[in-house]
Amino acid sequence: MAARPAAGRRAVEVLLETELPRAEGRRLVLVDAVWAGGDEEREFTVRVDGAARRVHVTDQDSPLGIADAWRRHTTETDPGGDSVLVVTGRVPADQLGWDLRGHAVRRRPLAVEQADIVKQLFGAGDLDTRMVRETWLLDALLEAEPPGGWPRAGSVLTRDRALRALLAARVGLGDMRADSLDLDADTLFDWSRTPAGPRLFAELPDQQRAGLAEWLEEVTGPAAPTLLALAADGRGADALPLGALASAVLACPSAADAGFALGTLFGRALGSFDVLGPYAAAATGVLTRWIAQAEAGGGAGADAHSRVLAVLERADQLAETARLTGLLAGDRLLPSGYRTRLRSLAAALDGRPGPAQAALRDLADHQLAVLHTESTERARTAVRLLRWLDTPQAAPGSVGRSVRHHMESTGWVDLAAGILAEGDASRDSEVGEAYHRLIARVRDRRRQLDEQFAAVLATWTEAASQQAPNGALLIEDVLAEAAAPLARDGGRPLILVLDGMSADVAVELAAGFDRRNWTEIVPAAEAGRLAAVAMLPTLTKISRASLLCGAPAEGGQDVERAGFTAFWKKRRREAVLFHKGGFEGTAGHRLAPELLGALADDRTIVGVILNTIDDALADGRESGRARWRIGDIAKLADLLGAALGAGRPVLLVSDHGHVLDRGPREAGPVVAEGVQGARWRTGPAQSGEVELAGPRVRAGGGRVAAAWRDDLRYTARQAGYHGGASLAEVTVPVLAFVPSDSEIPAGWAALPAENTAPEWWRGAAEPAQPQETAPAPPRGKGGRKQPAQSEGLFPQPPQPGHVTPGEQTVRSKPYETQREFVRNAPAGPAVAAALDALLEAGGKLSPAAVAAAAQAATGKSERNPQRFVTMLERLLNIDGYPVLQLVESGRTVHLDKELLRQQFLEGTPS
Repeated sequence: MAARPAAGRRAVEVLLETELPRAEGRRLVLVDAVWAGGDEEREFTVRVDGAARRVHVTDQDSPLGIADAWRRHTTETDPGGDSVLVVTGRVPADQLGWDLRGHAVRRRPLAVEQADIVKQLFGAGDLDTRMVRETWLLDALLEAEPPGGWPRAGSVLTRDRALRALLAARVGLGDMRADSLDLDADTLFDWSRTPAGPRLFAELPDQQRAGLAEWLEEVTGPAAPTLLALAADGRGADALPLGALASAVLACPSAADAGFALGTLFGRALGSFDVLGPYAAAATGVLTRWIAQAEAGGGAGADAHSRVLAVLERADQLAETARLTGLLAGDRLLPSGYRTRLRSLAAALDGRPGPAQAALRDLADHQLAVLHTESTERARTAVRLLRWLDTPQAAPGSVGRSVRHHMESTGWVDLAAGILAEGDASRDSEVGEAYHRLIARVRDRRRQLDEQFAAVLATWTEAASQQAPNGALLIEDVLAEAAAPLARDGGRPLILVLDGMSADVAVELAAGFDRRNWTEIVPAAEAGRLAAVAMLPTLTKISRASLLCGAPAEGGQDVERAGFTAFWKKRRREAVLFHKGGFEGTAGHRLAPELLGALADDRTIVGVILNTIDDALADGRESGRARWRIGDIAKLADLLGAALGAGRPVLLVSDHGHVLDRGPREAGPVVAEGVQGARWRTGPAQSGEVELAGPRVRAGGGRVAAAWRDDLRYTARQAGYHGGASLAEVTVPVLAFVPSDSEIPAGWAALPAENTAPEWWRGAAEPAQPQETAPAPPRGKGGRKQPAQSEGLFPQPPQPGHVTPGEQTVRSKPYETQREFVRNAPAGPAVAAALDALLEAGGKLSPAAVAAAAQAATGKSERNPQRFVTMLERLLNIDGYPVLQLVESGRTVHLDKELLRQQFLEGTPS
């Protein structure tokens, strides 16, 4: 016997809304279907022609029952009213008398056509023919109609659209009003983590769950049935963690042993082991995309970051309950795999760099390395320090060479040690202890260098003066040797004095300059950044006054302002110096109008003192955080922005450095005689101190005892100190930058970012030799090197008879033709050298590095790296093909090797 059709409340409502407007006042509706609604739904209201009509529903299976129900409705329930009686049941029309049929709408029982009702609910003209046979779907659509109604479907309601709308309405999966089909594995797994979605799915009737699962498998892939089975089993929240765990199990060497334990975790949701592969692939695909989103950053990145870690930590918990943790220790996705690799790296830190570097590569290969950024970076920093420890240690040689080497190498050691001292974010005790041991080895070696430097400093100080610097750049000569050259030919440098900035802080700040806007420069005769020697003892009132006066001096702000103005007046330039409080803007101003006015004046040299670092040593930065970024220095970002807007070069300089206090909190000051400051006193030198005397000693009657050990102090505990004789305190960093769209001043050259870090930091295959192992070029007053052969990043000129790819390019016919259309094109050797440098570097270099390669080959200064790269683009990008282009918002030059070959080197080996 065929199943009797059923009609619920919504089906009856739609039927009445259709029939009653043309019922000519009839109040009896016979429905040829059994009632599928509940008893509580037998009375309701419908709107007909804008008016509310009360409806009563009754079930009757005989003509007499129908007649009796109609009599009671008209005489007892609603005599003389307009309410409607709906009678459901299966009484054939030919058994009904004509008197009863005369009261009924259409004078006969009305059939409930679910397909027609669904069409009407969606406002569709027609229905997907496949849906007519799927009564479960039609029933579900009638039952699940949302309060606002189904969205309009247009001419045809397709099966896909109907199912998408049903999923959204019943289980919260997707958007029922979306125009496109936006369901995929990502959406499905994301839905599985919602609090209500899987529960609602579990509550659906079996036939609906089966039909939806079948369709979702067609749309999203083979992972859907397993995921939905987990949801139906009340474990939807574990769908993605189990997928990650399945991926780990399938990839582990003991997959057969782990498979049974994994099966117990899935339970009855796992139909067969054959589906594990596709399910694991879908889950890891979702997680990989989330990891990429997290790496991209922003609000969505932060959300993806937390989602990934929550899922994978849960996967590790499940693995532990199934005793799978040990088998999955090497997995590339699970957090336990990352922790295992991190511990392996930590264990290797007690040996030579080779095994640690291999462990670092293994750690970086883990998919969570990009999410655990700080932990991965600290591990990389630890390996860098291990490489430094493995380099030969040479004697300092001279004060000038020592401070330069500190700026170029040992200052980076201090930065790395500070980063590592902050501890690992994982709080793993094994990792922390390994870092602690490594830091101890580094500090031991640094103290040896400081002790050696202190002895050289004591000898040098006895006779060194501004007239006889003995190869060192003195702090009082910085304005003459660095600022004045920037002021030639109408230059207007902004001189920023960061009180207390040591070399480790300087290299970190320099790395934060946006290379799209700024180009770092150094004197053309120098191989690296400038470093000066502070006045002694290394105090602000002595060193800063000497810096700003351009001569040995001592005093406060009045002395500094007068000396700064006098220095520039001798050079026929006006100058103004702003101290703390004088450059900060009032309400509504980020910077003081007086400062902005001075920066806008082409005649004025501007100096600004920033005290943030020095102030933090006394009462800020609890525990001495290692890293200082531009945003950490009050108003530095605003000052750089103002200088950029005014087209001014910037000279970033310190007056002295500092050491941080990383000793035990209970350690008190050293008791000594003649204490004058935190790190210096009068009297004979004791252990950890050096006696300094001579014309450069501007306190204590020209003779002091200064601490060279970083853990020695004479006063109450602070975050850090200065006044002593360590390399970190005596070295004065001097950094220069020009706006990237302006020309590099004469006598200066771009410093590629690739050339700033020492070799041990960059990770060369062989340890870098310290600079002291090679004789330094002779220096004149102020420590200026004589011109020397360029070395380092770029290769030596090719041997005779060897033609490089760059030379082949500039000799090619396409290049010669293109060059005719480019005005003022750079010389062929410059272009060839730039291309060869890019090819050697793997196709990517900074604009400054590309320009420096050209300059090294031709001897001609490329004074605007951005413009040089633009000329290369015009020469090489024939017909719009991007052989060479600026990427990463202008920070990087990218050379497409294959396009270069196709355009210029066709027929040559690739």
